[in-house]
Amino acid sequence: MATQYTWKITQTDYETSNGFIITGHWTASAVDGDYTASIYSTASWQAGTPTIPYASVTEAEVLNWVWETVSKQATEDALAANIALQKNP
Repeated sequence: MATQYTWKITQTDYETSNGFIITGHWTASAVDGDYTASIYSTASWQAGTPTIPYASVTEAEVLNWVWETVSKQATEDALAANIALQKNP
């Protein structure tokens, strides 16, 4: 069975004065059969840097902003390494 990766935005923080997101809280998880691993972190931006205000943004857009600051591949590689250690301690 191939490892399944799931990314989610769990929360965003935004400036109430202008409605622009300044922080995205995210999780990445991996499932391979009975083995799981997960990572939680945040990504931050200068106010107004992501140019879509909170009221109009989608989770996919915030994830794309996260992946501009955090390596998606390196994160998934770390999750895979964690699962590999669980399988072969």
